Amino acid sequence: MTTRLSWMVVTCLAGAIFASAGAQAKDLKLTTTDTMIPTGEAGIQLFVRNKHPVGQTKFTADKILLYVHGATYPSETAFDLPIGGKSMMDLIAARGYDVYLVDVRGYGRSSRPPEMSQPPAANKPIVQTRVAAKDFGTAVDYILKKRGVSKINVMGWSWGTSTVGLYTSENNAKVNRLVLYAPQWIRTEPPPANPPQLGAYRLVSKDSAKERWLKGVPEDKKADLIPAGVFDAWADATWATDPDSVTKNPGMLRAPNGVVEDTQLYWGAGKALYDPGKITVPTFVLHAEWDADLPSYLAQNYVKQLKNAPYWRMVEISEGTHTVMMEKNRMQFFRELMNFLSEEKPLALND
Repeated sequence: MTTRLSWMVVTCLAGAIFASAGAQAKDLKLTTTDTMIPTGEAGIQLFVRNKHPVGQTKFTADKILLYVHGATYPSETAFDLPIGGKSMMDLIAARGYDVYLVDVRGYGRSSRPPEMSQPPAANKPIVQTRVAAKDFGTAVDYILKKRGVSKINVMGWSWGTSTVGLYTSENNAKVNRLVLYAPQWIRTEPPPANPPQLGAYRLVSKDSAKERWLKGVPEDKKADLIPAGVFDAWADATWATDPDSVTKNPGMLRAPNGVVEDTQLYWGAGKALYDPGKITVPTFVLHAEWDADLPSYLAQNYVKQLKNAPYWRMVEISEGTHTVMMEKNRMQFFRELMNFLSEEKPLALND
């Protein structure tokens, strides 16, 4: 029988941005390793970053976490962007975790398929969700072998929730706990009458990224939502991962269109790309109230599909967007994440 833990709504604590968790991390030294791992396909390697406490090399399955990005931007520039001196990756590693991030092909520092060196219209969309899940599985297997464990914790953001959700539904034995940050699910809005023809990839500007970030935020809340300097630091780091961006003025980031095609064929057409009912591991859904990309109703409908998870939990953070991990309430995000990953005996009746 599936037991569902309660859906909690976390209230905003204004100004409590970089408090105690940052203090816990400030004196602990971390080691960082960047690796390119092979996929078995000619010319395609994946960028993997690892952080953990210096001198620690042994980790149990419940102390290992692998994170993957969403549809447009790479993992590194959000998950490992220093804010107040510490990135989300730093904060988790400072709790004694062995933390990894991966970029699937076509993103960040991973190999770009040859279609991305041609004009977008010259090829059909590339890097669909199933391809991303295959790349994610390559990273999982790399970590399992490296650490000598049989399973790890996995986490995806946005489109990354479909990547890890699909992967987990087919590989439950390799997953300890599953974290879905702003999950994709079937949309109820009618699809556009004339959807655009898709090329292999799309071009994204920094201005459009800023507009997208703040979409749905009340006007009187926009000024203090993103900590000072964070958007520019994130955008500069993100666009720098695409060597082609410097050849255009203004710089434009290339992002594969496989995810857009999947949205047209599945989520936007009333069909599921995979079955969450096949997920049989503890699952945590994190969401924020002003998420205009993937609104709250998607997360609420998604958790209803988790019929075979031993338990699930959903937390919605107030005064946050799709990018709450880098906003003023990021420490709420961090604490809720760590509560889920580190809790013992979550179904116990007593302490």
